[in-house]
Amino acid sequence: MLYQIGLISSFSLLSLWLLFQDNQKVSPLIRILLLLGMGSYLYSIFFSEAALDVKLWNLSRDLVLLSASAAFLSFFKNKIPLFIALLAGFTFLGLKYYAPIGNTQLYSLERIHIGTNSNQFAEEGEFLVELNDPSSYSNLQHLKVQYDLTIRPAFSMSSGDITELDDYVLVDVPPQYKNQITEIQDEIRNTKGVDWIENNDIVQINPIPSETTTRKRRTYIVNDPEINKQWGLDEMAMDELHDLLKSENISPKKKALIAILDTGIDAKHEDLAANYKSINVKYDTDGNQHGTHCAGIAAAVTNNGKGIASFSPNNDFVEIGSVRVLAAFGGGTQQGIINGILEAADAGADVISMSLGGISTHKRQKAYEKAVKYANKKGAIVIVAAGNSNKNAKDYCPANADGVITVSAVDENLNRAKFSNFVQDMNMGIAAPGVNIFSTTPNNEYKSFNGTSMATPYVAGLVGLMKSIQPDLTTKDAYKILKNTGKQTNNDSETGRFIQPAEAIKVLIQ
Repeated sequence: MLYQIGLISSFSLLSLWLLFQDNQKVSPLIRILLLLGMGSYLYSIFFSEAALDVKLWNLSRDLVLLSASAAFLSFFKNKIPLFIALLAGFTFLGLKYYAPIGNTQLYSLERIHIGTNSNQFAEEGEFLVELNDPSSYSNLQHLKVQYDLTIRPAFSMSSGDITELDDYVLVDVPPQYKNQITEIQDEIRNTKGVDWIENNDIVQINPIPSETTTRKRRTYIVNDPEINKQWGLDEMAMDELHDLLKSENISPKKKALIAILDTGIDAKHEDLAANYKSINVKYDTDGNQHGTHCAGIAAAVTNNGKGIASFSPNNDFVEIGSVRVLAAFGGGTQQGIINGILEAADAGADVISMSLGGISTHKRQKAYEKAVKYANKKGAIVIVAAGNSNKNAKDYCPANADGVITVSAVDENLNRAKFSNFVQDMNMGIAAPGVNIFSTTPNNEYKSFNGTSMATPYVAGLVGLMKSIQPDLTTKDAYKILKNTGKQTNNDSETGRFIQPAEAIKVLIQ
């Protein structure tokens, strides 16, 4: 709450100071209050649990937004009614779409704080509740009336007969009962016919900027001009993969669809458009850049004389699609992510790539696991980021959900990235490049970021290529190949094996 109060009050007070700065009676009081607000905000930033680079990144972003918004309002200080209306509007938008995330704003990509022990529920729809059958809905009526709850189906899928997710409802607690949220949760849990209840957690991501590095390249048969900025291609021996596909005349049995569950994708990007398949037009833009960056790693158009390269040297093997599960500011909910998995699976995705997640336990992602099983039954392999907290991925979901391949990040020297969670306790842990990763961003631009978010689409891209050659490939078979053909890192037990695409394809076509 201190972060919210400090940031929103600083904005309001700065704006009011601009309005009353010539008033000798009011101006000094506003300045004092502004200093208190900024002090609260800075205290919440620097005493948060985030790493220093993340604190500085968030501080820079917030101060730019704060200054720009206040400067914009200053143009209307001579039109007081309009000024007040704009100030009220900005404050409302900030409270609704920015401040409710609270301290989660301070966590970098996958260094995410979702409400494991802090009641960081979604504002609309706090609980996901599994009923043992549809008739059990009536047992919740007394609580619905008592607390004015809104209860509606939580998930939507085309094949309800192969999953129990159609038995889940989303429960929304109105503002006047937020202080009784624990009591309400306990009452729901003890209601006859309720099999399970879990928080509809908030998830927040923020890209981690990094440097762009160049190095001496292997000899590639493709002509993408920025390939010298993709160090990971060298370490994955991508030239050998491209040579193998050409020399062995390997052709796909289908064009595999890789669904990126993220902030959307810039479908018109010069290095993505030819490989892009729209799942829904509302997902074909990206107001954040994170989703577009992941898409380029997984399946940028290769050998087109533009930008970067990916696994396939032509457009025959894979295509990418988008399902937006995170808003432009990087926030989303557990319900939204699970619905995204279901939507991607129903759209025919062969691979689902999720560069997201948060703190949890095995007891808190039952719905995630049911969604993964649904996707598997539909023929999709689910790839998930391990997380960026330098901790054990077993405490993060959906990284720890049964049935997913969990991806750690390594740097140019094949050391586990200092931020990457470790995967030795995961059933299917694997490693890929995740430091200084150069890829596509919206509006035909390119940038470098760090994160297990960047490592994840590398694995998704390779698995997509494998699925195009062998469409019936299962998650376990794909992981077995990746593990057996991967090479050791300097922290092999913590990272899992580092993917080697050419070697994986050689085993696949034997």
